[in-house]
Amino acid sequence: MTHTRLGVTPLHRLQKDFLSVLDLQPDDLLRVLEVAACLKDDRRRGRQMLTAHVLGGRHVALLFDKPSLRTHSTFQIAIHELGGQVLDLQPGVALSSREPLVDVARNLAQWVDAVVIRTFSQQVLEAFAAAAPQLHIINALTDQEHPCQALADFLTLRERWGRLAGRTLAFIGDGNNVAASLAHAGAMLGVHVHVASPAGYELPAAVVEQALAVARPDTRVRLFRDPVEAVAGADAVYTDVWTSMGQEDEAEGRRAAFAPYQVNQALMDAAAPDAAFLHCLPAHRGEEVSAEVLDSPASLVFEQADNRLHTQKALLLMLLAPQAAADYCSPD
Repeated sequence: MTHTRLGVTPLHRLQKDFLSVLDLQPDDLLRVLEVAACLKDDRRRGRQMLTAHVLGGRHVALLFDKPSLRTHSTFQIAIHELGGQVLDLQPGVALSSREPLVDVARNLAQWVDAVVIRTFSQQVLEAFAAAAPQLHIINALTDQEHPCQALADFLTLRERWGRLAGRTLAFIGDGNNVAASLAHAGAMLGVHVHVASPAGYELPAAVVEQALAVARPDTRVRLFRDPVEAVAGADAVYTDVWTSMGQEDEAEGRRAAFAPYQVNQALMDAAAPDAAFLHCLPAHRGEEVSAEVLDSPASLVFEQADNRLHTQKALLLMLLAPQAAADYCSPD
């Protein structure tokens, strides 16, 4: 990558909000990955980074209704490293019954440029974005989608594989928010996505339809019941916790349903010989993944965590300073 002025074509839809991978056109998604790779390479300059002051005088609020290690830490660091200021609000102040959500949005619109929200409902993001048209809203996770995670995942796989199109990613477990965003992004990038889940926990049909609507020609999004069949020949195997935040009362039933879906060495052996393992973390060794696999050379879980910083930094740059993003990084 080189850091030169190119006059890149402006983003198609990523002009105000990033609520979903579907807010991107395929070229935009590739551009996010390219900019993230440049930012990652440039980070070695420290205070001399080319983008160290690009968000000078800009403020970004973080509203986190759910616990977070990776997302919260990496957004804070990303904002600081771009020269911006963080307003870190408590959920009891901003995402509660204390005052109407639309009033919170309208207040923040007076002071900040963007709001990063991690909450339960996708509708909260949409309502927030509609109430404050001048604010940029970023989805840091909802129960329906986790688009920032998908950006980091595909940067990690791009680093591993080089070319993404034509590869196969198998997701084993709950057809949840992570699986949904992986299906959206994978299809858009030409990566075949297989999702294996027990009955009642499948990836929603609407998500499959959305993914196929944006898929590159001949790209597959397939659902499986048998995890071995799903991973056969796959280039990467991905899993997530069996019980997500807010589902704690379902934990016992979920453990029983998902027990045959553990990603262990036997399942990895059914994938391609050099298959990578991915997990968005936190992980429960001995449940959705064996310690042998999570801590193996095939595991890219900490590379994924690292890449959360770089892709979210690219996202902030492209949303809040699009001309600077266009000027910053171009492919060789």
